[in-house]
Amino acid sequence: MPLAAWASPLSAMIGGMDIAVIGSNMVDLIAYIDRMPAEGETVRTPDFQMGCGGKGANQAVAASRLGAVVLMVTRVGNDLFADNTIANFEAHGIDTTHVLRTEATSGVAPIFVDPQSRNSIIIIPGANDHLSPADIDAAADDIARCRLIVLQLEVPLETVYHAVEFGRTHGVPVLLNPAPANAELDFARIASVDWFVPNETELALLTGLPVDSLDEVDAAASALLARGMTNVLVTLGARGVAWYSEAGRVLTDAETVDAVDTTGSGDAFIGCFAHSLVSGLAVEDALVRANAYAADSVTHRGTQASYADAASFGR
Repeated sequence: MPLAAWASPLSAMIGGMDIAVIGSNMVDLIAYIDRMPAEGETVRTPDFQMGCGGKGANQAVAASRLGAVVLMVTRVGNDLFADNTIANFEAHGIDTTHVLRTEATSGVAPIFVDPQSRNSIIIIPGANDHLSPADIDAAADDIARCRLIVLQLEVPLETVYHAVEFGRTHGVPVLLNPAPANAELDFARIASVDWFVPNETELALLTGLPVDSLDEVDAAASALLARGMTNVLVTLGARGVAWYSEAGRVLTDAETVDAVDTTGSGDAFIGCFAHSLVSGLAVEDALVRANAYAADSVTHRGTQASYADAASFGR
């Protein structure tokens, strides 16, 4: 299914942008640990990195590094982190017209990565909690010129719902990554999204169904289709990604790599998949490419720092 099969006529407008990412930004504080401390214990960590992150910002950077023209709609704080975040967007060629300063702290994400490259993340949303439906309305002219809207759940749900409705009203396709999973998500208000992209953990939390086997993933994804979803993509880590639609299931195998740090790999997948769609690739080809891009990202440390550009990725 090429993009032309479902994209809005607005996508062909001269001067339009490829992708509007409406969502979060964070400052990643990454500790590489040997083990988590017990209650009341202090432990030394062998290494630390600080970088720009947040699911929305990560997805925007991944898509931009691959060549997409990206508009970012987000809120930063009034602290030292804000200038760095805006400079980082600009360094990646991302349009910052609608990156809004806020009388709040910037969002922060302490991340702990163990020797097996597994990560545990705490997020302090800060300014992200102030991104509002009114901010979308203020950016309406620019968002409507985009070919795809990409959303996550690190900003208020009412803002997500408003963005979904905006896409439906203006004929702009919408991809929603329901991360972090929120049990209060109202499926009736997001049923019009074109792409719903949870990982297996989020799928289990949102449906209340087990996902230990592929058959169980099939059942949980089918439950989402029954709620009105058109396309459900379930990222399965080492098992690859499964695409569900009324035509059935397409399973794309993961690439085998030696993982160093899995932080941000799901965002790498989504950024690459979004870019591949607006570039006109068939969905099956976009899935293969996004899988490979995410696999490449886990072979490097960091979040955005691990994302290859188009030249180095070479696919």
